[in-house]
Amino acid sequence: MAIRHIVFDIGKVLIHYDPHLPYRRLIPDEAERAWFFTHVCSHDWNLEQDRGRDWREAEALLIEAHPDHAENIRAFRRHWREMVPHPIDGTVALFEGLIDAGHDVTMLTNFAADTFSEAREMFPFLNRPRGVTVSGEIGLIKPDKAIYDRHAGDFGLDPAATVFIDDTLVNVEGATAAGWAEALHFTGPEKLRGDLQALGLIS
Repeated sequence: MAIRHIVFDIGKVLIHYDPHLPYRRLIPDEAERAWFFTHVCSHDWNLEQDRGRDWREAEALLIEAHPDHAENIRAFRRHWREMVPHPIDGTVALFEGLIDAGHDVTMLTNFAADTFSEAREMFPFLNRPRGVTVSGEIGLIKPDKAIYDRHAGDFGLDPAATVFIDDTLVNVEGATAAGWAEALHFTGPEKLRGDLQALGLIS
């Protein structure tokens, strides 16, 4: 079956994301910074905000466990905009080209609800697709099958005619497990261009 629906992830696909950017200033020592991201503001901790947990609750939990790091914990949300400094131009060009050509483009992202609202202000191209499913708004998160089913249902996608693009391999595998026809592991705009050409979506 031909691909009729194209679904993009956002962070590290359409916009650059690196939490180390502000913390290179806040915690200059590389080993100390690595410890902080492993044991304090970890990926798993941040993922719960993507699932819908309020930042105040998230900060309070960490500050109770790590009171000596309170300011650096609060800095994660305070300096969030520094973590997303620019779009990934090559991907955005493909993304907008697909929209301009009349393809059905939507987005499916693990993102906290409030930071996604800010991202839409910072990067207006995020408002161009037909719609978006934001994990923090619905309490579901990739790679759980439920979020792929929810996105397909909300936007009337036929999974057998849908391609998904994500930088995280487990999320790509989640789309495949949900029955989506194609799931592309994003490693850069040029590879994505080749993948889209192979699917006949661009020339």
